[in-house]
Amino acid sequence: MKYDIIIGLEIHAELKTASKMFCSCPNSSGMIQNSATCPICLGHPGTLPVPNKRAIELNILVGLAHNCEINLFSKFDRKNYFYPDLPKGYQISQYNLPFAHHGKINLDGNDILITRIHLEEDTGKSFHPKNSNYTLIDFNRAGAPLLELVTEPTIRSAEEAKKFCQNYQRILRYLGASNADLEKGEMRCEANISVQEVGTWKYENGQILPIGSKKLNHKVEVKNINSFRAVEKAINFEINRQSQELDNGQKIIAETRGFDDSKNITVSQRVKESAADYRYFPEPDIPPIRIDDQWLAKIREELIELPEDKKNRLMSTYALKKEIADQLVDDQKLVNFAEEVFSHLEKAKKINLAPNAAGWIVSELLKNLNSTGTKIGDAKINPEKFSELIIIINEGKITSNIGQEVLSKMLATDMGAKEIIKESGLEIISDNEAIDKIAKKIISQFPSQVAEYKGGKLPLMAFFLGKVMAATAGKADPKITKEILENNLK
Repeated sequence: MKYDIIIGLEIHAELKTASKMFCSCPNSSGMIQNSATCPICLGHPGTLPVPNKRAIELNILVGLAHNCEINLFSKFDRKNYFYPDLPKGYQISQYNLPFAHHGKINLDGNDILITRIHLEEDTGKSFHPKNSNYTLIDFNRAGAPLLELVTEPTIRSAEEAKKFCQNYQRILRYLGASNADLEKGEMRCEANISVQEVGTWKYENGQILPIGSKKLNHKVEVKNINSFRAVEKAINFEINRQSQELDNGQKIIAETRGFDDSKNITVSQRVKESAADYRYFPEPDIPPIRIDDQWLAKIREELIELPEDKKNRLMSTYALKKEIADQLVDDQKLVNFAEEVFSHLEKAKKINLAPNAAGWIVSELLKNLNSTGTKIGDAKINPEKFSELIIIINEGKITSNIGQEVLSKMLATDMGAKEIIKESGLEIISDNEAIDKIAKKIISQFPSQVAEYKGGKLPLMAFFLGKVMAATAGKADPKITKEILENNLK
């Protein structure tokens, strides 16, 4: 490799609090434009902001979940810049004393380092009507509590960046801090990417520094990334773009670029600002905030088992494959359902069926739920009934295909597996004499295939097996059927 890839992420997430960051206006989307506003969040002269206590607690909770150090003495700062949807003409944020700093999260054995996790207020939302020469602004979102996470520049690939964003979303949802829906703008990802020649740089004290007299290439910030797929695509495009420019003898410009999802490219937006451009200084209207030991201990009590830890435990305890464990922990309610299923299997002394049950949950159960747009919490099936179905299939009382049919009926009727099997006559046929009679009839109907099979075309066994299964509506025991067919085709 000629170049090293250096990536840092900035992720904003809207917190789930009842009110905004510095006023009592409702923190809610979907309201009539400019109805959730007041003189404070509209930046009227003489108004005083009051920090949202719950937002501070959620900031610290997310920080603890990322193994951060907590500043027991913190403050807010003014970040000065002008934009039409920023009513004050500045943003109340945090700079050098964030609530959480110097953390790390382990992903698949790699530690991703975190610079800080801090609070700030969101801006309004601009609308540009088609075929018009004006802009409309909705200030409902202005002043909403926004959590910003900044990583160290220690991410080395687009795939790793995407995984970090996905895991962060899971953590926010597990903790109840944010819905973090990218499509709704509740979570916004920005990536800082630089490409450096191998051997020209080093990472020291949180900074990328040149080695000797070497000059580092500038980093580029990419915004407007609205999906995890786009995170990976935008970063990969930028890596290739910068690499090609360096190969052609060009210099990398320090700039902000936007990602065009329709064309899968990044486009230049403006020259990159530095911290000095924002003229940070302590917010004079909000006194410093002290976190005492009692308050911190109370926040720490809200910590629960986090997605990556849960995934590793499921893999080690129940021998689940990584891909399946990943799918389960992606939805907190789904993984809770799965763990209850495992509990019922353990009571039935069938815990060895946990991998099988997990496979059915992420495939057949989710397929049925997705086809009807049903959430797992609203499904007409409980973990005990689901575990019963898995045991019945494993015992050979019904085939896997019939199991799928039974599962669909369970979800539609709220009936148990045994009840459906009995009522619908779906019990597996394991009577040798009955299967033998059907097999002989099938064999007599296909003399040419019989001759080919006896002539050495053994894959035709699948043909005969399929015919018997079709004749029995899938209820013939596959193992017994195969043995009977082999005996009759000798």
